Amino acid sequence: MMPDVQFYAAAIPAVLLVGLSKGGLGGALALMGVPILALVVPPMQAAAIFLPILIVMDLAALFVWRHHSERRTLVLMLPGAIIGITLGWATSAAVPANVMRLVLGFVTILFALRFFYDTYGPRAGEAPARKQRPVAATLWATLSGYGSFVAHAGGPPFQIYTLPLKLDPKTYTGMSVRFFAIMNAIKVAPYFALGELDTNNLAASAKLLPVAIVATFGGAWVVRHMRPQAFYPLMYFMALLAGTKLFWDGIQF
Repeated sequence: MMPDVQFYAAAIPAVLLVGLSKGGLGGALALMGVPILALVVPPMQAAAIFLPILIVMDLAALFVWRHHSERRTLVLMLPGAIIGITLGWATSAAVPANVMRLVLGFVTILFALRFFYDTYGPRAGEAPARKQRPVAATLWATLSGYGSFVAHAGGPPFQIYTLPLKLDPKTYTGMSVRFFAIMNAIKVAPYFALGELDTNNLAASAKLLPVAIVATFGGAWVVRHMRPQAFYPLMYFMALLAGTKLFWDGIQF
């Protein structure tokens, strides 16, 4: 572990960004957390320190958004997410994480740019909400589960399927909170099996929990006071940032 001053200088901003994301402000902020913490500790250790924090953030977010969700989307996506996590666990040693980051980043950039072109381009118009598509839901959920396990990047594939549904912002946030809370809970066993959730990492996680809780409630407050007309452009912009970050990380072989 790095000296406390250096460690917390990176860890506190990282946890703040992830907490704001967990509160409902989009996956791009969450993608910044582990890379920032990895500036001062090895990447796998950074991920291990974050996992207990993410679970506590999930509990806080579940409380805040307990009255908002969308069961149909969860039912369609969770089986694929479990498949993706299982595949990630089975193949994590064989498939470079950079390859997954590169592919997910490229697809997500195209997805976000298409939204901005359709909304603000020469043929701008309000596209109708997409209907539920079980096959597409399973595909993107599998990629989300896989990306979450091997590259801590489950947000962009999830957004690719769910944002075009154009759910109410509170409904969307509550549903996404439940989806990722379940995924993070499932990932605990593989992390224990890898030996990364040791007492040193758990102690570091515990010291950062107050920051995590405050940031999560702060993100939720912002979303609760945001109009849908502002929420969705922000979410697509976050997706664009997330995709760019993933793509950049992917080409850093």
